[in-house]
Amino acid sequence: MKRVLALAAAACLFTLAACDSAPPAGSAGAPGSSPSVPAASLPAPKSQPVGCTPDHPLRVGLVTINLQALFFNQINSAAQAMADQHGVQLQIISGNDDSVTQANAVDNLVASHVDAIIVDAVDTEGIKPALRAAHAAGIPVVAVDAVVDDPAVDTQVGTANADGGAQVGQVLLSESGGKGEVGIVGALNSTIQLERQKGFTDKVTAGGMTVGTVVDGKNVQEDAQTAAENLLTGNPTLPYVYATGEPALIGLAAAVRSQGAQDRVKVVGWDLSDPAVDGLKAGWITAVVQQDSFEFGYRSMAAAIDLSCHNPVPRQNPVDIHIVTPQNVGDYTVYLGK
Repeated sequence: MKRVLALAAAACLFTLAACDSAPPAGSAGAPGSSPSVPAASLPAPKSQPVGCTPDHPLRVGLVTINLQALFFNQINSAAQAMADQHGVQLQIISGNDDSVTQANAVDNLVASHVDAIIVDAVDTEGIKPALRAAHAAGIPVVAVDAVVDDPAVDTQVGTANADGGAQVGQVLLSESGGKGEVGIVGALNSTIQLERQKGFTDKVTAGGMTVGTVVDGKNVQEDAQTAAENLLTGNPTLPYVYATGEPALIGLAAAVRSQGAQDRVKVVGWDLSDPAVDGLKAGWITAVVQQDSFEFGYRSMAAAIDLSCHNPVPRQNPVDIHIVTPQNVGDYTVYLGK
């Protein structure tokens, strides 16, 4: 019923004359969301779409996971910059970390007859019926970040998350000598972060380490901090902790600082932020997996444009990752707008 009712709002997505022009809650620009990155400060895209000369301005919908994490806002900003460059009308909609909200958003975009849909799925299984409906309506689908294994997806832009988890796991093995216990601050509602958790867990356990307590930060900074506080309090001798995403790492960093645990805990995780950079510079965060979030946005928008123009697009569009350490962190502050 929720998805049926949501279709009634579809006509408002791209017809501002008939609707309130203020941004709705959960859309780009909504109060409380993280600000977008100014176009002037964005790195240049590594490629451009072939494009075409359509008989109408192309319209693309981007359904993201949330508007809190810097990572998602960087994807959005790069996608918006490329859309502006090519005269594309882009609608960005937040899923608010909820799979039903994302499915409703995709349904609404289908009903409003957009030319292409980009989605970063919270639940890569739960989103499939909505994406199949888009495919049946002749609307191309670009999956970014989260891997959606379904014929309805025309192209996948992103990182091999399990491999990234394994890479940072190898860094920890080298540091620990394959000994010791590691706790995890994860997001059990996120397919992406579960993949990162598995890749990491498989690597470190194969190397001799033990995975101890796993706590659920729910992909929300405040929840992640509470979960991390509980993890550290309940395991006062725990030497290592892994955070599977940006909210998890920010929350964990806050918990480590609040407990004064910088001298006893070493941390590895995903996605740079100001707290993560501070921890790297201080040495108690020893490695962070950094994805090229801007390139995610550029490539997903380029793919959406070319698919709308009926140009060929590769099925897989991988984006490299980087391992940021205390030694090289200065090379990656562009991701913080610095």
